[in-house]
This record gives sequence, structure tokens and C-alpha cells, in this order.
Amino acid sequence: MAANRRGRPPGARAGSPDPIDIHVGRRVKLRRTLLRISQEQLAGDIGVTFQQVQKYESGHNRVSASRLYDISRVLDCPISYFFEDIGDDVTTERATPEPRTGEGLSESQAGYDDDPMQRTETLELVRAYWRLHGGELRRNVLDLLVNMSKRE
Repeated sequence: MAANRRGRPPGARAGSPDPIDIHVGRRVKLRRTLLRISQEQLAGDIGVTFQQVQKYESGHNRVSASRLYDISRVLDCPISYFFEDIGDDVTTERATPEPRTGEGLSESQAGYDDDPMQRTETLELVRAYWRLHGGELRRNVLDLLVNMSKRE
């Protein structure tokens, strides 16, 4: 697929961030917030200004592969974390090539407004989980939640 001079895929709206850049930025912000790391702290750790981190998180600036690697190291997560939960709600907003294998993309995911990973409640639950002392207690709580969710 050809891209224009700004590196946008054909059909992308000029002047607006690419939906995938927005998704990656939201995942950076989610992980940073979960770890209670400020934009200033992250910026210092990866060698940019906090304004640059703001632009990454909003999707207005694209994160390079090397910078995303640095971010993943600081936020202690795999690079794939930033691309998790990309669904049709994100990919249909942009011109993307079809897979060469002919296989479709994963099933459509809920929009960001409906995405439980974007809710404050989810952050609070994860924070409370990690405040539990001892791996065995956390494992028991996880098992309880998994079993409860199977009943619905």
C-alpha cells in the first residue's frame, strides 16, 4: 500500500491522527496511569519532553519503533501490549491493506467508550489487586473472579 508524504495511508484524513496512533497512545497512557508514573517521569526516562509524551498519548505524534521499545521497557510490558484490543472500530477508520493470506481481522471489539479497559473502574480493580499481599492471595482472588464470571 502506498503512503503519502506524511506517511499516512491512502484515505486518511489530513490533519487528524491515525486511529492506530491514537490506540497506541491510549494504551501508553493506560499503562502509565496504572503504574502511577507521571508524564514528566516517563518523559525523563525515555529522553523526551513531557509535551512529547502528551502528543504520543493523544496520537498526534507517531511513536517510532525504537521509542516504543523504550516505553515498553520503562512501563515493564511487552510491545504487543500497545496493540492489544485493536478491533474493527479502529481499523475501519483507516485505509489498510488486506492480509495476504485472505484471513480477516479478529472480531469487532467494542468502541473506546464501551471498552472496559478504558474505564476508571478497571484501573481501580487492577490497582486493588496488586495491593494484595502475596501471590497466593492474588491467585485466589483471580480464581474467584474467573469462576464468578463463568456463572453469568
